Amino acid sequence: MKANRGQIEKALDAAGQGSAADCRFFLLYGPDEAGSTTLAKRLERAMGPDAERIDLDGPTLRDDPARLADEAASFSMFGDKRWIRINGMGEESLPALTALLEAEAAGNPVIAVAGALKPTSKLLKLALDHKQTMAFASYQPDAREAEQIAVAIAREGGLRLSSDLGRRIADLTNGDRTLMAGEVEKLILYLDAAPDRPREATGEALDALSADNPDSDAAPLVNAVLGGDLRGMHRELGRLAEAGTAMAAVLRPLLTRAMLLANIRADFDDSGRLEGAVEAAGKAVFWKEKGVVTRQVRIWDATGIARVIQRLAQAERASRSGRGLGDLMVRHELLAIARQAARER
Repeated sequence: MKANRGQIEKALDAAGQGSAADCRFFLLYGPDEAGSTTLAKRLERAMGPDAERIDLDGPTLRDDPARLADEAASFSMFGDKRWIRINGMGEESLPALTALLEAEAAGNPVIAVAGALKPTSKLLKLALDHKQTMAFASYQPDAREAEQIAVAIAREGGLRLSSDLGRRIADLTNGDRTLMAGEVEKLILYLDAAPDRPREATGEALDALSADNPDSDAAPLVNAVLGGDLRGMHRELGRLAEAGTAMAAVLRPLLTRAMLLANIRADFDDSGRLEGAVEAAGKAVFWKEKGVVTRQVRIWDATGIARVIQRLAQAERASRSGRGLGDLMVRHELLAIARQAARER
């Protein structure tokens, strides 16, 4: 069944208990994978630290469709609670999900983070229609919601964050929950905050920790990476390295563009009109960039751009490890994205 936010949060918090035990499968999908991952952690907390977790993925379920139902019906070796997490679930897992829902018994909850699924997805249709499932789509929060999320994350860690600073953090991370949590965590450590010793966040502290560099011109690199121009990407990386530009300053505009492409792609998939989808994005697409953005939307389908956003988010976290290894990991991710774009051109 299709769930709203209140329903999915309540069900995940009570997974395996009472009436919530009737739900065999939770599908978290949509372009905001960070939001889906945050929701998935609610089930993890509900099951407790001693619960046994079984990790599966799409290829495993494709090759052995019966395994999911078997795992859901099995008892933990240690007598504790048991639950199953599926990463990267797609259409190849439809037989496995069908077997799970047709099984006589399935006592262990199953949760999957699937990223952006097409409206025509048979997997999605099954999850939306079946009474023993719950499906919820996460979308990028708007500016106000992102600000509130940043403030709430800070409050949990003992940090008092003003609306203005929450808005700054949301703008820096383009509203990505995982990246916002990382920025807040840096502030918490910097100010030595904790729930039992709350601290007031300041603009000066955020300035001191921010790796953002507004003077860097990352637009050519953004277009090279997402457009599959490998030679151009290496040239721009060299230029930015000579200028001393931090990798985090490169990743944020890349994330911004990738999320824009995801939104336009979703509109395009629904309407079938690419030019109309680009126009509907309004001022988010600079008029000089319309041709470039249109070509990039053609390169990346919904699933592909969702994976790009995930990789860029992982690269942003890697960049926090400092220069050296962190930067190498970022370059590796950018190269992987550019190669994929080159193959799809």
